[in-house]
Amino acid sequence: MVTFAPLVYAHKPGMAAWLNGWVRDFALATPGALVTATFFAEPGVEAYLRAALDDGARVVKTHVQVGGFDPRDDVLGAAWRLLAERGVPVVVHCGDGPIPGAHTGIAVFAEVLRRYPDLTAVIAHAGLPDYAGALALLSQFPNVYLDTTMVGTAFTERFAPLPADWPARLAEVGDRIVLGTDFPNIPYSYAEQLGAIAGWAADPLLGNGFLRSVLRDTPLRLIGAG
Repeated sequence: MVTFAPLVYAHKPGMAAWLNGWVRDFALATPGALVTATFFAEPGVEAYLRAALDDGARVVKTHVQVGGFDPRDDVLGAAWRLLAERGVPVVVHCGDGPIPGAHTGIAVFAEVLRRYPDLTAVIAHAGLPDYAGALALLSQFPNVYLDTTMVGTAFTERFAPLPADWPARLAEVGDRIVLGTDFPNIPYSYAEQLGAIAGWAADPLLGNGFLRSVLRDTPLRLIGAG
């Protein structure tokens, strides 16, 4: 049974294809791990991404801030189109948190979504600190989701606090929120992230159905296992 997706991402050209091979081998040797992949804005990206998908990758990760690339770069067009056609979800760190990058910002990635509206995209960290902007994408693009990584924890609340009415904002999009943790690379316990989500679910507007959706049903649906 799949229990977690080991996500990797490239910070410079020439390493994504190697990372894809490494994470594939890791996943196949690790019980519960899902085969994943990554990509970078570079020539040849479509070929190695297609190879990774053909080899079984069911989730893709890319990091605009760490990679320092523009997600609107024409060299990525075929990669975004491929992901949209295959229906493979891509987890995209495109927000300005924890610090802005040259090409970060929800508005920047919105341009990508307008070009490829069928793309299944999971906005990492719920787009922090621009939670409102990230939520707005859900109303514009039916295949966009938000992940919970670091959101609502004491660590993140110090520099990117959630709006006081956060549960109410999720009430209409509860099935578009998916568990993300960044475990084990986090400065707090895994349980703290789950506790934050459970705190949102305690609101009468959400409830246990929301909790089950975030922790189980939506992730399984995204990878085609639910």
